[in-house]
Amino acid sequence: MIRAATILAVGKLKNWPDEACEDYLKRLRRHGRVEVIEVPEADMNRLSHGEVLAAEAERLEKRIPSGARTIALDRESGKHISSEKFAGKLEALGVSGQSHVAFIIGGAIGLDEGILSRADEAISFGDITLPHALARVVLLEQLYRAAKISRGEKYHW
Repeated sequence: MIRAATILAVGKLKNWPDEACEDYLKRLRRHGRVEVIEVPEADMNRLSHGEVLAAEAERLEKRIPSGARTIALDRESGKHISSEKFAGKLEALGVSGQSHVAFIIGGAIGLDEGILSRADEAISFGDITLPHALARVVLLEQLYRAAKISRGEKYHW
């Protein structure tokens, strides 16, 4: 299993998504180091679609930890992955010496192509479009589930 995870996300959470993320972060911290880094959303009312993506990509790029394996969350280009395969992937990364993984979650309109091409890989949690706040909740839940699967604990059953 990986020892450290960094979640780079566009936007600040409020209300129930923030509460759900805090709950999963509390649970996850018993299994390893987890850090969430939020970068500000670009102003979609003043910038074009491309300018928004580029501005958010620049903010994300600056915060990617050096040496971390990067995994972008992207519905369109990401590979679909089951919970079991996700747990296996994290386990294999840890065994191979890549014990720090940075997950990248875009803002309301997704991720810039530059970030997607820079990432070591992209995964998808399915064909539906998730709001970026909900994608963060799902990622944290899946990280927690992966920890439980790797330890053979009951949560996943």
